[in-house]
Amino acid sequence: MSQEILWQEFELSSSVVDLLAAFSGEKYVFLLESSLYEPSMGRYSFIGCDPFAVVTSRGKDHLNNLRKKFSQYCFAGQADSTEKSPFPAGIMGFLGYEYGYFLEKKAFGRGKGCPTDINYSRGVLPDSCFGFYDCIITVDHMKNKIYLSSTGLPELKGGKRRRKAVERLKYFAGRISSVKTSGERNTIQNKKNRPKNRSGLYKSNFTKRQYINAVKKALEFIRLGEIYQVNLAQRFCCKDPALKRVDPVAFYDLLRNLSPSCFGGYFDIGVCKVVSSSPERFLSVRGRDVETRPMKGTRPRGETEGRDKQNRAELNKSLKDKAELLMITDLERNDLGRVCENGSVRVKTLRALEEYRTVFQTTSTIEGKLRKGKDSFDLLRACFPGGSITGCPKIRAMEIIRELEGSPRSLYTGSMGYISFTGNMDFNILIRTLLMREGEASFHVGGGIVADSIPEEEYEETLVKAGAMRECLRIASRGGLR
Repeated sequence: MSQEILWQEFELSSSVVDLLAAFSGEKYVFLLESSLYEPSMGRYSFIGCDPFAVVTSRGKDHLNNLRKKFSQYCFAGQADSTEKSPFPAGIMGFLGYEYGYFLEKKAFGRGKGCPTDINYSRGVLPDSCFGFYDCIITVDHMKNKIYLSSTGLPELKGGKRRRKAVERLKYFAGRISSVKTSGERNTIQNKKNRPKNRSGLYKSNFTKRQYINAVKKALEFIRLGEIYQVNLAQRFCCKDPALKRVDPVAFYDLLRNLSPSCFGGYFDIGVCKVVSSSPERFLSVRGRDVETRPMKGTRPRGETEGRDKQNRAELNKSLKDKAELLMITDLERNDLGRVCENGSVRVKTLRALEEYRTVFQTTSTIEGKLRKGKDSFDLLRACFPGGSITGCPKIRAMEIIRELEGSPRSLYTGSMGYISFTGNMDFNILIRTLLMREGEASFHVGGGIVADSIPEEEYEETLVKAGAMRECLRIASRGGLR
């Protein structure tokens, strides 16, 4: 389909969160952002709202139907469409972890995914949700520019499409021009007269002993040779009336400052808000070039430079963490090989140590080239859910996760991201992610269990990963955000 894109350019004079706040009342507003502005992973941030269509799924595999609708609007191959932005228009949304059970229906049976126990006033959270966005705000952090794109979709006829594109461009440009800075929004309340934190409202679905016992059961599966590795998580939930008064955009802003990341995001899906500071890329596609970045191995940041150095060295030397990442790297190579050209899949970097504000983590980068006739939907189907948050072999690890965790993961270790109508794609792994709804917030934290795992240390590692999210909830429950 031939498609004209209208553009308007602005100087970036406010933060991306200020831009997000300007659109926070709109339906299905989202922000995909890197708060660590790194050229290869965090050059761009994207904001969109008011999609012309929303497609959700619960209890079934719908990627093919999503692709059929997507194909009506795609305009891949237009060279000028990605000069200013890799995502000028397209679909954005998430696949929840349980969606993986439906993709693997040969192993699990049709409809035998772990049903969600997260209930809302308008039903349960879907397994997947994607909006179709005709306008996108792209922030180019390298050029310090904002590029607003408008396509006029879903109109397909030239005159109607252009009139709608002009109308939508004008509307979005007006909102961008009226952006207030965070100082003007005043989202952080004065500390006086805040109520004390009510820690009793903050609970896990595991006690420490229960989690340690679950790790021991996982180790027994490894000893029996059923798996080599499995990711085991616990879910924390905070129920507090004070959260009803929390501005979710301010909450996201707090999280991104406490825990900057390359693949963070915010998504208002109506029944809840998704607030993420994920450091992990799941899959990206530019042209036919594919990349995945599994992350395994964690240590906390130290309170002193000396302690930082010690923790960094400990992670680098850890045979357990090395084995964990090597197994997942091999799994991801195999997954990419299902849809990539023979001989194109290679490990670009193996076990690079990355520094974040609260943790050190080690990451591999695997690349490939999509085979002709394959697209982003095929890639998602071949690789979802990510091996770094299931285990090896993947199917048996997913069975054990369902058995040992006892409750659904929902969005945790699913993926959120975009597929552009130009053919590009970028999805994260939904870790360091909270679900917020009226008076309640929940999140999961987990870690990879291998033969050398020590149960008590695995439990402590989950608490390290929970640090920034727990601090956000502590501040919010004391009235620190509005």
